[in-house]
Amino acid sequence: DPRATHLRQLSKEMGERKGDTKWYDMTAKVEEVMKREKGLLPNVDAYSASTYYMMGIPLDLYTPIFAISRISGWTAHILEQYANNKLIRPRAEYVGPRNVPYVP
Repeated sequence: DPRATHLRQLSKEMGERKGDTKWYDMTAKVEEVMKREKGLLPNVDAYSASTYYMMGIPLDLYTPIFAISRISGWTAHILEQYANNKLIRPRAEYVGPRNVPYVP
């Protein structure tokens, strides 16, 4: 997610300006471990909390901000489903391995 790159940099810069990089550092460490252990890269939400924190946004607003940023997409999906009157199905077929054991 290219947005994650920009938010990562913003989080780092804000932490450095405030003299408190612990939230950025913690998120960067989680990113490093997830990439190494699971091969997963961060999406835009990965650095949201540390950035919001540096901006002074109250914790109880993080979830509403998350939802507000997605409402237009959710609404578009609802309108599409109502217009077509059928379940929305993926346009791709999964071709990966099957019956892989769950590893927490």
